[in-house]
Amino acid sequence: MSNAMPSNAAGIGSPRKPVNEVVTEARFKGRRIQPLTIRLNHWMNALFIVLMAGSGLEIFAAYPSLGPQGAQYGWYPWQGVAPPGWLRIGGWLAGARHWHFAIAWFLVLNGLIYLAYFFGRGEWRRRLFLPARDAGNAVLMFGYYLRLLKTPPPTGFYNGLQRFAYSSVTIVIIIQVLSGLAIYKPVQLHWLLNLFGGYDAARVIHLLGLVFIAMFVATHIVLVLLHPRELLAMLTGGERG
Repeated sequence: MSNAMPSNAAGIGSPRKPVNEVVTEARFKGRRIQPLTIRLNHWMNALFIVLMAGSGLEIFAAYPSLGPQGAQYGWYPWQGVAPPGWLRIGGWLAGARHWHFAIAWFLVLNGLIYLAYFFGRGEWRRRLFLPARDAGNAVLMFGYYLRLLKTPPPTGFYNGLQRFAYSSVTIVIIIQVLSGLAIYKPVQLHWLLNLFGGYDAARVIHLLGLVFIAMFVATHIVLVLLHPRELLAMLTGGERG
């Protein structure tokens, strides 16, 4: 859930800052780029997501298909194909379930702490995607990444595309928690299961959420490798504003 790479510090944004970005950053004068709470949350999330993904894939391997038995979805091309063993954690179904549901509560607690800090300390002002402020910048930055534009748009703490990515993955993780609860307790939480369209639909949403998170993490790692000094900021907190 945490955000790791300010665009101007990473060298992928323009040194010019929009007026609203300057006003926003004035609120955080004296605060580190990555405060301690966000740094701890980031690294704990990294561990929890790896464990949740690996144990989740082991659970999926017990029935590696989408759709009810005898009426599997025709659009899914890997019916009956289990994920590779090296991606799975838990050893077998029961072991994976123990891992998955134990770590899930730590992930939820970590997420609640992050959201409390995010909104309580005003970090949302410089990290949350706000369409009125960020949509245009996100489109221009996307065009710059595609080499359709020669120069990047002006950015502040994050560019619009970063804010969109970080905000989106936070929403996806929340959906993952809710869809996971619906699958875990389909009878007790039948109302939640119905919101996802039933048990099999909830499994599809849960798997697609995992794919989205995996793509986000892969992209995130590539950007960190391209700008390794940002890894130091997530370890030390970086400079104070």
